[in-house]
Amino acid sequence: MRNRPGLHKEAKRRARVVREYGPFPDAPTVGGVTFDGERAWLAGGGKLQSFDPNSGEAGRSLSVLADAGTAFDGRYIFQLAAGQIQKIDPETSEVILTLPAPGGASGASGLTWAEGTLWIGQYKDRKVLQIDARTGEVLRTIVSDRFVTGVTWHSGELWHGTMENDESELRRVDPVTGAVLETLIMPEGNVVSGLESDGKDSFFCGGGNSGKVRRVARAG
Repeated sequence: MRNRPGLHKEAKRRARVVREYGPFPDAPTVGGVTFDGERAWLAGGGKLQSFDPNSGEAGRSLSVLADAGTAFDGRYIFQLAAGQIQKIDPETSEVILTLPAPGGASGASGLTWAEGTLWIGQYKDRKVLQIDARTGEVLRTIVSDRFVTGVTWHSGELWHGTMENDESELRRVDPVTGAVLETLIMPEGNVVSGLESDGKDSFFCGGGNSGKVRRVARAG
C-alpha cells in the first residue's frame, strides 16, 4: 500500500537537546539506537554498545556487525547490517535469524519494533516500511519527501528522522496516510542517524560521525 504525505501545514518547532552521551571507545560512528527499558544501545559498526542513560557510562557490548538501524522487541535485538536484518540474543550475542532487508545494503536505514512488527526506514527511497519480522514481507509503505533515517514509535505516535543537505528533523507522521503532523528541527550540525523513544518524554538520537547519542525532549 502506498501513501502520499499530506499537504496540510504541520506544526514545526526547534528540537531541544537535553543531554549528550559519548563518544564511546571503538564506536566512532553511531548508526541505529534502541532502548531495552534499562540500557540504551547504539550500533557502532563492529559491535552493539550499551550505556546507562542515567549515568552515561558504557556497559556491555556485543560483537556483531551493526552499521544501521537497531530495534528491541522486549527479548531480542534486531540489527540492520550489510543488507540483512539480524535477530540477536542480547544475553549470548548469538544471531538466531537473518532476513534480507528491503532495498538491500544501500537502502535500509532506521529500525524499530511496534505492533508485533518491524518498521524500517528506506534512506534514499524516502520511505518507511512495516514488515513481518518472521518473513520480511512488506505489510505497509509510507512515503516521505525527505531522506529517512531513524524510525520509532512514541506513545502511539509514529516518528522518523530525516537528513537532507546536512539538516535533520524528527517528524511525527500519520501511520496510515503518511501526512506530516509535527516537526522538530534539530540544531545546526546535529544529524539524526538513528532514533528511539525512551518510553517516557524523550528520544534517543544517533549522531552519525560525531560518535554521540543525543537525547531530545518530546515536548518543548
